[in-house]
Amino acid sequence: MTTDRVIDEVVKLVAAALLVAALALLAGCAGSLVAFVNADREERVTVTGVVYRPEGAGPFPAVVLLHGCHGVLPATHDWARWFRERGYLALVVDSWAPRGIPTGFRLGCRADEPDTPPRERFADALGALAFLQDRADVDAARVGVIGWSNGGAFAIGVVSANRLAQSRTRGIAVPEPGYRASVAVYPGGCRSARNSVPTAPLLILMGEADDWTLPNPCVEAARAMRERGGDATIVLYPGVYHYFDVEGLPRRFLPDVGNDNRPDGAGATVGYDAAAEADARRRVADFFSRHMGGGLR
Repeated sequence: MTTDRVIDEVVKLVAAALLVAALALLAGCAGSLVAFVNADREERVTVTGVVYRPEGAGPFPAVVLLHGCHGVLPATHDWARWFRERGYLALVVDSWAPRGIPTGFRLGCRADEPDTPPRERFADALGALAFLQDRADVDAARVGVIGWSNGGAFAIGVVSANRLAQSRTRGIAVPEPGYRASVAVYPGGCRSARNSVPTAPLLILMGEADDWTLPNPCVEAARAMRERGGDATIVLYPGVYHYFDVEGLPRRFLPDVGNDNRPDGAGATVGYDAAAEADARRRVADFFSRHMGGGLR
């Protein structure tokens, strides 16, 4: 598939996402647009997001959703609505929009483009936590986080004792008591997480065949975390690839995405797997219900 064709498909995907969002808004199912300040004391950025709020007065347990390098996709909002149906207030964080980055094959997905500084996304995730803790309809002690791919790396980072300690010394505010639980779905960055200790329970969900974010470094990181006394669990789905929870996405090889695991630095396999997605949702529901004391399994 040529680069132009891949981009054309992404443009169609974004257009479809906008249509879905408009229809959902008319149906009363869409979330509310919000804005909050990131946690970086030195480089303040106003970050945008969408809140999906359950019915009732609250306070509710809450979940922060961190997108991957493709940006906020329809699947991200689908997860947010799924959380809302289970009694969680869900916040979809858009780290790309305030920085002028379009959703699609950009910034870290394309092999010929640089990634955004990790500090920025880390500060966004902690700013989202502070934003939710300030809301009267949120239980500040019961906020979890879930991230996909690039966002999964930061879902791990914001419950890493080492990373949080470093952030405090670098001008990034860490809201207490921090995130209560974390889920990382096919995350990147597991090699750098081997020396960390999670400050909260961590669940990692990956396809065993993932050739974009390799599972072995995550298996080793989870093992090392457990050896240090951390609560870290990893689940691998045999024969399953990246984006296994993006319903309707056919299995395909994307030639233009950046991939340090390949000799030429580009290309990865993606594709939806219904069985893996169903099991992942069951595990996520059980995990957050168990560790945050709320929600429906």
